Parts: sequence; C-alpha cells; structure tokens
Amino acid sequence: MRIIDLSIPVEHGLPSDPAPQIPSIEYLAHKDTAEMMVSYFDGRITKEDLPEGNGWAIENVKLTTHSGTHLDAPYHYYPTMNGGEPAWTIDQVPLEWCIGNGVRMDFSEKPDGYKVTAADVAAYFEDIDYTPKAGDIVLLYTGASKHWGKAQYLLAGAGMSAEATHWLIDHGVRVMGTDGWSWDVPLPIEAMEYAITGDSSIIWEGHRVGREKAYCHLEKLNNLDQLPDTGFTVSCLPVNVKGASAGWCRAVAIF
Repeated sequence: MRIIDLSIPVEHGLPSDPAPQIPSIEYLAHKDTAEMMVSYFDGRITKEDLPEGNGWAIENVKLTTHSGTHLDAPYHYYPTMNGGEPAWTIDQVPLEWCIGNGVRMDFSEKPDGYKVTAADVAAYFEDIDYTPKAGDIVLLYTGASKHWGKAQYLLAGAGMSAEATHWLIDHGVRVMGTDGWSWDVPLPIEAMEYAITGDSSIIWEGHRVGREKAYCHLEKLNNLDQLPDTGFTVSCLPVNVKGASAGWCRAVAIF
C-alpha cells in the first residue's frame, strides 16, 4: 500500500484564510503544564513527583470547521437540499460517500479565476477516456495549493461553475474536491463578475447547486499534482461535529 496525504496541516496565523477565520494555536510544552497535571491529582502529588518536572504537551486551538482541509456538508450551502428537504449537517452525511474511487481533473493550466464549464469537464473526461460513475470522488487540481501559506492563496486557482457541478452530480458523483480555498472561483473574482454583470445567480453558484441536489465537496486539498487521473482510492472521512456545516478530515489517496 502507498498513501499520499491530500491534506494540509492546520497552522497558526497563516494568512491563507480571511482574517476572522485564521487559525490560532497556543502550544503548551511539558514544563508549561506541570502545575495543571498536578492539579488533576487532588493534591496527592507535586511537580517534584513528575519526571524532571514534565507534565504533558497540549495545544489550545481556535478554528472554524472550515479551517484546513475539510469536507463541506449540504447544510453549508443552504438550509434545504434536494428541492426542500432539511439539508444534512456533517454528522448526517453518509460515510459510504467518503471512501471511493478517486479521479483527478487537472485544470492547473487555467488562469486564476477561470470558471470551469460543463463542456470543459466533458472534454477532459473524453480526453482521458474515462466516464465518471456513482461512488467516484472527483478532485479538481488547479495549482492553487502552491500558494498555500500566503494571502495570494485566496485569489488562486480555477473554480467550478454551477453547470459543471451539476454535470458531475448527474454522473453519480456525490463527493468532489479542490485544492483551492473555495469550490467556486475565488470570491473576490466572483464579486468583480457580479459588479460587471449584476447577475446574482453567479454568487456562490457552485455551492448553491446543493439546494437542488445533495452533494459534498472538499476544500484546501494538497498534493493533487502527485496523482494520476485515475487508479487510486480516496478516503475523506470527516470529523463528527454535531450539527455542523463541515468537518475537518485527513484526506488521503491510497494506491
């Protein structure tokens, strides 16, 4: 077995998220927690009873459920799905969806902000002589991950249109993903498009497909450049956060 990690580590203070969502991590080393550890023993021990005065290492972390590599649930996109049903939160997403045959789409040659169309997706699969099927997990490689750790990441990579998202779902794909910050084109670019066209249907259009057809997508993937188009299994089981719109996951490709 060979495993490629498709996840990014959660790191303190990186500007690869909007300011209110930047993770914060307080690292407490063994000496920092000695008094804490002693307090758990109801006064029966002292720091001198600990080997070299060492407690335990522990971290205090402030995150959103969309920090780092994560799986979005339909509830993130809208309160309802499938035309009116209550949208699933992450603890309601079928786990069977989260392990499947992996397929990579390489659109890394497209410019930042390019909106991938259904015709683009159909042509790509024709070129690689593959037809997506039920249970496939399709991963979009845009090259955005090369900018991880920098503010530029928020503007990097192509994004998926509503019609392209529909195309994948109509071929049986229920979980898809991107190495970009968003499944849609970068939001500042989407905002500029709206300013020019005044067309509100383009606002978060890829995500909003979930109002009509239940699906999930992964964001902030990594190492997609190391994958072939097909021939691997993806596991992206999310952390079970009650009632949440997303769950962190250690997504991997298994060969």
